[in-house]
Amino acid sequence: MRRQQPVLGGYEPTDYAQQRAWATAEDGTRVPISLVWKRDAVTLDSAGTGADPAPLLLYGYGAYEISVDPFFSVPRLSLLDRGVVFAVAHVRGGGELGRAWYEGGRLEHKRNTFTDFVACARHLVDAGWTSPERMVADGGSAGGLLMGAVTNLAPELFAGVLAGVPFVDALTSILDPSLPLTVVEWEEWGNPLADPEVYAYMRSYSPYENVPDDASHYPRILAVTSLHDTRVLYVEPAKWVARLRAAGAPALLKIEMSAGHGGVSGRYARWEEIAFEHAWTLDVLGLADED
Repeated sequence: MRRQQPVLGGYEPTDYAQQRAWATAEDGTRVPISLVWKRDAVTLDSAGTGADPAPLLLYGYGAYEISVDPFFSVPRLSLLDRGVVFAVAHVRGGGELGRAWYEGGRLEHKRNTFTDFVACARHLVDAGWTSPERMVADGGSAGGLLMGAVTNLAPELFAGVLAGVPFVDALTSILDPSLPLTVVEWEEWGNPLADPEVYAYMRSYSPYENVPDDASHYPRILAVTSLHDTRVLYVEPAKWVARLRAAGAPALLKIEMSAGHGGVSGRYARWEEIAFEHAWTLDVLGLADED
């Protein structure tokens, strides 16, 4: 070892454990899940799976062939130390399992990204890691599209959905080539202006278009966006939340007034932003009153 990052606050690496699990998607594909938790806060059975459903935060992205590798996070310790299991669903559309994994979650195969995430959530419930009333889904940008889509597909699986700078009005944006990123995005989603089948396919999963008339059974939703975001305009989550509220869903919208797609700048402002999202997550999980 050449160097190890110091972590303040009495952090001890051996207090935490990690595991790779596998869910089975609708078409039989095995989808990997990475899990991390604090050993004394989670009870496992003899098979190494959950013996008592724990609060769990399930993260997903699944686009642009980006691999979401497991990584260490200092602020995540505040969740783990409160007994929250953190999991990453390595859904198709990412690059974790090679080029075919990406191709299996883009263009005409995009729905695989959403159904893979739902399969991972169901696996974690069936395996005893958590329960629907103790699980929060989390994703941003293209992962925010994922959040909107899975909320429409399986609202019963989650107590809360955290969507950061979410691409939830995807069809409207991708139909406007005057926007700075639309034309290059056709490679990822298809061009609905030129192909009616692409239009119909995107229309079938775009979160805004698929909010039902009655969404009172939806989980609690927090959409976080930025006024100066040029990648996903703030109007997308604003429209989405307005439609959700009109349908009876418990949805909140938080707009950062001096930030872009990557959130606020500055170390302390970023920590404050993370603390807000963690506080909301802990409240949904029923842990807000714990130290």
